[in-house]
Amino acid sequence: MGKTAIVTGASSGIGRKISKTLCCLGYEVFGIGRSFEASETKNCAEGRFYPVVCDILDTNRLADVVKKIAANGQVSVLVNNAGCAYYGLHEELNPKKIQQMVRTNLEAPMILTQLLLRQLKANKGYVINISSVTAISSNPHGCAYGATKAGLSGFTRSLFEEARKYGVKAVTISPDMTDTNLYRNADFGVGEETESYLLPEEVAEAVEFVLSQREGAVVTEITLKPQLHRIRRN
Repeated sequence: MGKTAIVTGASSGIGRKISKTLCCLGYEVFGIGRSFEASETKNCAEGRFYPVVCDILDTNRLADVVKKIAANGQVSVLVNNAGCAYYGLHEELNPKKIQQMVRTNLEAPMILTQLLLRQLKANKGYVINISSVTAISSNPHGCAYGATKAGLSGFTRSLFEEARKYGVKAVTISPDMTDTNLYRNADFGVGEETESYLLPEEVAEAVEFVLSQREGAVVTEITLKPQLHRIRRN
């Protein structure tokens, strides 16, 4: 097996586009998601996509799955993309929703990175964490979500300083509003103008840009924003 990548949240949106991009770059891509449509399991022209049905909140199963992938291939790219968001006044959330965001957006990426870090060091690989612009701003009606993304971005910066001497590239990509189903639990969505939101493939292009740098140069943080700042109220 050739160079291997693992992508979480690979069944839709940004994760699906990142997976396809990595396939076209020649990676064997193991895409983790809770479910996949048959059309999503087709191979890319260059490289192969392997859907892995797994809830990343099932830590024991997730660890078993990742260990098996790592035992059969040399993982050189980990993309922590899976995300969960609930919006509204903080007092209107509940413990279950808060826990789900913390575990999905922060705990799972930290666990996956820990499980794979020795192999990523050996392969001088990449940890690419899909964060959010909410990580660097105040977020009324999204306090908990923004906090989890701020934690993810902080983790990535510290990881780079810890592991850079081993050749590991730890990268944060922070998109603004993107046309995905992340906002399915919100009372708003992306704006009507195409200039008011990002496309999933544009985030995937940022991943490709990160991977295109020469050995020895690292793009550690990328922020992507649409030209217009507008939303649509549901």
